[in-house]
Amino acid sequence: MSAVLLATLASAPLLFAGEPAVSTHPQDPSLILVGFVGGFVRHDNPHQQPVLIAQRLRQSLGHDAFVQVFENRHRRQAYQTIVRLLDRNHDGFLSDQEKSQAHIVLFGHSWGASAAVILARELARIDIPVLLTVQVDSVAKLWQHDAVIPDNVTAAVNFYQPHGLIHGRARISAANSSKTEILGNYRYDYREQPVRCESMSWFDHLTPSHAQSECDPHLWSRVENLVRDHMEPGPGVVAKISDQTHPSH
Repeated sequence: MSAVLLATLASAPLLFAGEPAVSTHPQDPSLILVGFVGGFVRHDNPHQQPVLIAQRLRQSLGHDAFVQVFENRHRRQAYQTIVRLLDRNHDGFLSDQEKSQAHIVLFGHSWGASAAVILARELARIDIPVLLTVQVDSVAKLWQHDAVIPDNVTAAVNFYQPHGLIHGRARISAANSSKTEILGNYRYDYREQPVRCESMSWFDHLTPSHAQSECDPHLWSRVENLVRDHMEPGPGVVAKISDQTHPSH
């Protein structure tokens, strides 16, 4: 059985996920943070680290930020939401000025990580910049390509684990290294340092390392810090990440 087919079965009890709830965020936010969950996980699953990070950031960033997690298969909805939010004069057309005011961060796990890269590429086609993409154990669907970061992205980082039938992409690169900085490809080994996951599904027990990449609080703390550093700009972004796990080469 292929890894792609196995990935489609992940989180099977959550197969009938609903649409993201209507956001209570402002219509003209200065910051836009979009996350994607993996498999068929619900966007509001309270046990998922992407959801928990979004909740914390929504509270701390305040009313000037739009923060929303989507199911990975609702990427088109995420795209339409971003375009609507950037259209500040609501004329149905994005001007160069409106595009230049975009401050967007995209992140995700598994299929959701791949969705973040694909969304960044779709935004590139209409010249919308992205501050940061974060991939955690990124798994691409058959028709997707999540290894090359488009040149509208200022910085990108990849976290992965190498074990099991489902495991993340080990390396990402920039389509244009003069425009995009790859902050690192960071390897986690849960066979050497396992973490405990709450509420694992039956499928998670078949792919334990992939499941642990989603529930690892240390890894996701790093993701959250990176997001904060880019949405609340400050010095030492690279230093903060490089003083922990060494990147793979």
